[in-house]
Amino acid sequence: MPTEITVEGMTCEGCEEVVEEALEMADGVETAEADRYEDVATVEGDTDVDELVEKVEMAGYEAAA
Repeated sequence: MPTEITVEGMTCEGCEEVVEEALEMADGVETAEADRYEDVATVEGDTDVDELVEKVEMAGYEAAA
């Protein structure tokens, strides 16, 4: 079942790539897809939501579960 988190501050395709790479560094993430138009990121895999938020914030974006 996919996990969706809110991500604010993405303004371009490069931002989406940064967020996706940050999320893919979290334990258990199989795939991550960010959408700057919807301000969301969708993650497939068995992972902790708090860790996802932490990874996105470490990449410089605002995130919430």
